[in-house]
Amino acid sequence: MRPTLSSTLLSGLSEFVAEQTGLNFPQERWADLERGIAAAAPDFNFPDRESCANWLLSAPLTRHMKEILATHLSVGETYFFREKQNLGILEEQILPQLLQARRQNEQRRLRIWSAGCCTGEEAYTIAILLDRLIPDLKEWNITILGTDFNPKFLRKAAQGVYGEWSFRDAPDWLRERYFTTRADGRLEILPRIRKMVTFSYLNFAEDVYPSLSNNTGAMDVIFCRNVLMYFTAQRAKQVVGNFHRALVDGGWMIVSPTEASNRLLSSFTPVEFPGAVLYRKMVIAESRIQKPKSPVSEHQFLQSFREAEATPPLLPVAQTEPDVVSFAIHAPQAERLPVPQTEEDDAPSSMARSCANQGQLSEALEWCEKAITADKMNPSHHYLLATILQEQGQHDIAIRSLMRTLYLDPDFVLAHFSLGNLHQSQGRYREAQRYFGNVLALLRNHPSDEALTEADGLTVGRLAEIITSLQASLPQSAASNV
Repeated sequence: MRPTLSSTLLSGLSEFVAEQTGLNFPQERWADLERGIAAAAPDFNFPDRESCANWLLSAPLTRHMKEILATHLSVGETYFFREKQNLGILEEQILPQLLQARRQNEQRRLRIWSAGCCTGEEAYTIAILLDRLIPDLKEWNITILGTDFNPKFLRKAAQGVYGEWSFRDAPDWLRERYFTTRADGRLEILPRIRKMVTFSYLNFAEDVYPSLSNNTGAMDVIFCRNVLMYFTAQRAKQVVGNFHRALVDGGWMIVSPTEASNRLLSSFTPVEFPGAVLYRKMVIAESRIQKPKSPVSEHQFLQSFREAEATPPLLPVAQTEPDVVSFAIHAPQAERLPVPQTEEDDAPSSMARSCANQGQLSEALEWCEKAITADKMNPSHHYLLATILQEQGQHDIAIRSLMRTLYLDPDFVLAHFSLGNLHQSQGRYREAQRYFGNVLALLRNHPSDEALTEADGLTVGRLAEIITSLQASLPQSAASNV
């Protein structure tokens, strides 16, 4: 399609969209921009694209309006087992090594984030891969988080029901082994696979991550494919920096081949596999390994790491036996955690947060229990305990800890929010709506720009918008039952 709007109007729209959403529409993509404005016009109650475009440039937008606009300007194009090259590397090389290391370290936990999950096909593909790889899956604490800023996408993802188009490049065994056919001919994913994935609302441009409050920390693998390409260079760099902090040491960042850029992903070490380049967070070794300017092979990378490990470090660190873990996957390194610069009474909770942010959940739990022993009546300690238990997969115990938080402080907003998220992840949508409603009621008593306690800078206004989007992503029957 050739653009029909004037170049002056499209130029202004391009600048406006970049400023408001971070999405990038240079002149060669003006046709896509106009197509998105045309699709958005009915949602903004305009009869045509031109009147909608002129209105957008003349009126301030709320964040909800920005998200509507961004929804129509980004492509929700996905299907099962998309980009098989990356998935093959994950299934055949990365996950087996990582699972072996976790077995030997007796830490049977794995955390994977599908960032920009759209309608859920990628997140469920990851769950299916793990189901095929792990024979004793019930003995593992597996977290697969799918996030998106489009409530309609999230609602479809949570339902797990798909048409034939979602299977257009899928292996033949997928339908038979992991789906049942409904009366309307669509395919529904097996409940045990659906329960492996938690879908949640998150806007890369607006929200705080990584954070314990939205379970986006201590990830082993982050998939962010065909998302960064829509952002301006500045916004993409910001998002990548947040992803780097969200990964544990040795964690993997997987982007689409068109997004693989050593400049954009300069904080990562590129590792070359046959037919693909993946990116690795190597904070521990980067002071002793000169970061390559071009991708290195997996063999070259491992060799350089072992050479660096042979050099005595300046400070004592927990050493990893090189024959135990390939790709330099590390064992727990609690010895290297920094001593918190806080008052002595707050040191246990600070250490608990530091451990949790690095994925050392056993150590985090120990420090949190020390904090509770020192001050049993502090609701923040019980809330922190609940977030750690949630990351460990102990959802029922986490719920009890959150209820204890609310007993000590009935107005603890994030405890209500976490209970809503936990109930939503377990399919208890009526309970989720009730707790989300509690949050909105509590937030009405505070100014929108007030920062919430224990929320890593999240403001009252932004949490209210997140809750509204989460409620919209729940099945429609949930709202009618409240």
